[in-house]
Amino acid sequence: MGKILFVDIGGTLIDYSNKLPHSAVAAVRAARANGHKVYLSTGRSIAEVTQELWNIGVDGLIGAQGAYVESQQQVVYHRGLSGEETRQIVDWLQARGCEFYLESNNGLYASPRYEKEGDALLQRLADEKGLDLMTTRDFYPNMIWNENLYRHDVNKISYILNSYEDFEETRSHFPKLEHSTWGNFGEDALFGAIGVGGVSKHEAVNRLLKFLNAKRESTIAFGDSNRDLTLFEVSAYGVAMGESSEALKEAADLVTDNVAENGLAKAFVELGLVREDQL
Repeated sequence: MGKILFVDIGGTLIDYSNKLPHSAVAAVRAARANGHKVYLSTGRSIAEVTQELWNIGVDGLIGAQGAYVESQQQVVYHRGLSGEETRQIVDWLQARGCEFYLESNNGLYASPRYEKEGDALLQRLADEKGLDLMTTRDFYPNMIWNENLYRHDVNKISYILNSYEDFEETRSHFPKLEHSTWGNFGEDALFGAIGVGGVSKHEAVNRLLKFLNAKRESTIAFGDSNRDLTLFEVSAYGVAMGESSEALKEAADLVTDNVAENGLAKAFVELGLVREDQL
């Protein structure tokens, strides 16, 4: 029986300028041809997963940091924020001056000044990391603007951190919800995220394995950040990318190279999931 592979997207399958290496595409397709199953496992909701990623060919998705699970286009699990929770978070973030976007399976919905703040953030990232400059509309081509933000279909909410205090205060104000950061590590994080309480990649994997009637021993997780720690905890084997957080590297069974150095494909070969001549 083949393995079940959980592959994070940002920083694992693609780099943070959204570039998808040919080697990663070839590795995923070859692994599936060899009898393994591949599930994208990400903080992103369906609306943020591009057609380019779906076109690779995968067996399903663990999305919204575990709030949504699908296998072979069948919904296994879905749990989102209530309309009242969304309203309270929107009001709180607007009062703090934090620009944000709502993540729904139906679309991404931006706050009024998100484009301006997002452009400034992407400019800073491009300068710091030597990346090609992108605008917010380039980075989020499917973002929906000027819509009502009091919605009832929201999985989670991401917001730009003016300072790490924004994250700490938001986490304290909404203690029953799940909180995380992304885009750099620790207090250098660029974004905070708020999701449904009790939801995690750990729980999502448990639900998927039950649905598939599969054993935990067959699972391998691939990730790059602290948000993948629960994915590593529930999987039999964990692979950290070369530019992963130190905490994830410590939790990993294998550390591979970074995305740009074909780290995902190299790990697939080292673990015997594919052969070099298949890439």
